[in-house]
Amino acid sequence: MPRKKEKRKRTATRSKWAEVRQSETHGRGMFATKRIPQDTSIIEYVGKRLNKKKSTERGNAQWDEAQQTGVGAVYIFIINDDYDIDGNFEWNTARLINHSCDPNCEAQVDDDDRIWLVALREIRKGEELTFNYGFDLEDYESHPCLCGSDRCVGYIAGEEYWEELKKLERERKRKKKAKKSA
Repeated sequence: MPRKKEKRKRTATRSKWAEVRQSETHGRGMFATKRIPQDTSIIEYVGKRLNKKKSTERGNAQWDEAQQTGVGAVYIFIINDDYDIDGNFEWNTARLINHSCDPNCEAQVDDDDRIWLVALREIRKGEELTFNYGFDLEDYESHPCLCGSDRCVGYIAGEEYWEELKKLERERKRKKKAKKSA
């Protein structure tokens, strides 16, 4: 008789460099527990490895649920052209690192297709860890940014999209102004 597959409870991922705390930016976040030197791998972003088709299906389902309930978000992270990681699991504490337009960390994929959050610069003890989520401009208006940095562009978007985003926002404001004048 085949054995029933047991679901094991995973313990939360930990880092000697950071811990989860309440964040002024957005709910919970991760904060440095000590000074973190530049180029330090702080924590691995973990979850279920999915092919692109399954990843798209799961991401769309997570987005739909978040729109209906106002709770949750999409935690799909690109590994390469073939696979993504779904990090939407309580035990993946790296999913709590918030977005910033002026981040102190970046995501790096290593040779084993593991995703690490790495310090871009020295990070002070107590400082919140952030990285740029790198979203494209599809539905950008649904992703307002709350980072509050001097470099904030108002929406969660990859820096490579900022010039286009600024053009879109100028055009949107121009149309709004023209509509008011009419």
